[in-house]
Amino acid sequence: MQPFSGIKVLDFTHVLAGPFCTYQLAVMGAEVIKVEAPGQPDMMRTEGASHTLGEQGRGSHFLAQGANKKSIQVDFCTPQGRDILRKLVIDTDVLVENFRCGVMDSNELGYASLKEINPRLIYCSMTGFGHTGPKAQHPAYDNVIQAFSGLMAHTGDTTTAPVRVGPPVLDYGTGAQAAFSIAAALLQRHQSGVGQHIDVSMLDAALMLMSTSVMDTQVTGAAPVPPGNASLTHAGYGCFDTPDGQIMIGAYTARQHAALWHAVGCPELADEVEQLDSFALRERFQRDREILSGRLKALTAREWEDVLNEAGVPAARVRSLDETLTHPQVKARGVLGKVRGFSTDDAALQPPVAAFQYKHDGPAVDVHAAPAGFHTDEVLSNSGYTRAQLDEFRDAGIIS
Repeated sequence: MQPFSGIKVLDFTHVLAGPFCTYQLAVMGAEVIKVEAPGQPDMMRTEGASHTLGEQGRGSHFLAQGANKKSIQVDFCTPQGRDILRKLVIDTDVLVENFRCGVMDSNELGYASLKEINPRLIYCSMTGFGHTGPKAQHPAYDNVIQAFSGLMAHTGDTTTAPVRVGPPVLDYGTGAQAAFSIAAALLQRHQSGVGQHIDVSMLDAALMLMSTSVMDTQVTGAAPVPPGNASLTHAGYGCFDTPDGQIMIGAYTARQHAALWHAVGCPELADEVEQLDSFALRERFQRDREILSGRLKALTAREWEDVLNEAGVPAARVRSLDETLTHPQVKARGVLGKVRGFSTDDAALQPPVAAFQYKHDGPAVDVHAAPAGFHTDEVLSNSGYTRAQLDEFRDAGIIS
């Protein structure tokens, strides 16, 4: 029995942050029902590297967080559509939405309205800036929040910043925060018997993901200097050139620096740094980094990775993603799921499942993201609607 087995989730989300949140609930056993309007599917259905999958409404970006979900199409801008969804809410545990502030309320599907139907409902709202504050009504995507939050200005170095972080890390970081908040609210409801309204902000999530920088900025009164690929304080914490590529080294403590110096053939420097504190290491940063840069020219990045890891020094050769995905470590972890597909085009694709494993009954995927409306009849029939009613709704364009 997975942790969320028996938990029913209505998923009114689109794009990335919201769907990733509900995906994390789905891989842990929740019954997630994705709600889209007929003719207005989630825009991610057509996004990604495969034109063929995009034409199926199951683009690779959509597949990344769509597995294990059921899909229904109901027009909640119509009174009949709203009635259908309100009926589904009666036995729903969690509702997640990421529309702009006021959209759900204007369609009589806001928390205040739905808690009257189901007082135990956990209702999670996800927006760029949250439902309070002067920017509550402003739209946002990952790149906009990267700019507003200071993340872009903190990325790159002094000559290249600001730089947008490539993958939409704030979307996924926000989705993970939202999934955690829902898990906590489910535990809270188990103890109190009362539902909850959760207000998740992408900006707030961005600040959480920069917690140490947030604290340092308050201490100094100035924004942090963008460090690029190297620490500005610890010589052994950064990226170095080798004859065939780059090696990223993570020596931060005095003990790690000592191990690093031994590994590169400088035992006398290892003896010097072994008892130093963090501030003393900073004072010798420039000289030590220059020595390291010279020493690391002696071997290839691949060779240094083996040498340093064997010495207990965190280090990795800089890889491209396609290379990483074929590494035995990734295969050993099972982070990429083997999933049943809806077509031959998705048969070999493996979406990331979760960043953790359980000893038993943990995260798992079963089937790839479904075509839009694939489960409409099944879900509404289970809610008590007859075949004649479904045909009538479909003829009127209320469902699809």
